[in-house]
Amino acid sequence: MARNSTGIVVAGLTAAALAVVGVLAVQASAAKERDDERRAKPSPSAPASPDDSATGEKDESKLPVGTGEGKRVVYSLKADRVWLVGKDGTPGRTFEVTPGTVDPPAGNYRVTSRSGHVTGTDGVPIENVVRFADVGGVSIGFSAAIDGSTPNPDPSRKTGGVREDRPDGEAMWLFATLDTRVVVVD
Repeated sequence: MARNSTGIVVAGLTAAALAVVGVLAVQASAAKERDDERRAKPSPSAPASPDDSATGEKDESKLPVGTGEGKRVVYSLKADRVWLVGKDGTPGRTFEVTPGTVDPPAGNYRVTSRSGHVTGTDGVPIENVVRFADVGGVSIGFSAAIDGSTPNPDPSRKTGGVREDRPDGEAMWLFATLDTRVVVVD
């Protein structure tokens, strides 16, 4: 009888493990669908329909021309938007950002340093910090607040953090390794 009860226990544990794996697979699939929907969803600055281009309205979610070729991060100061552009020149992801009070001049930069978790110049705990410039002693870089906030910065303080939401911050972290080109345009 010991063999039968052992077999029943093993079968029960196997069934429970398969059920857990099934639940996790369903959750992962749902999370991927939510992420895909969020990426596909037009941003507030994107035109409501393809007909907007016929009216002369500018599509601010479109990659600016003249930003070069190959893998790069493109940051538009006017649009407060970033594009992660792959080796083939195709933007893989674009998103809005909230800039700090100090902007880098338009030009070409390289990612110079990265930090997983630090406290920003505004005192907010941040993650996925990707630095690319220094303006008058203020470090300029992309980051995400750990609490997920993207508030407008205090204009009385010199801050160089270009804030992203957490999923965009993670995408930037994975994309913009050391020495990755960053193109800043007006």
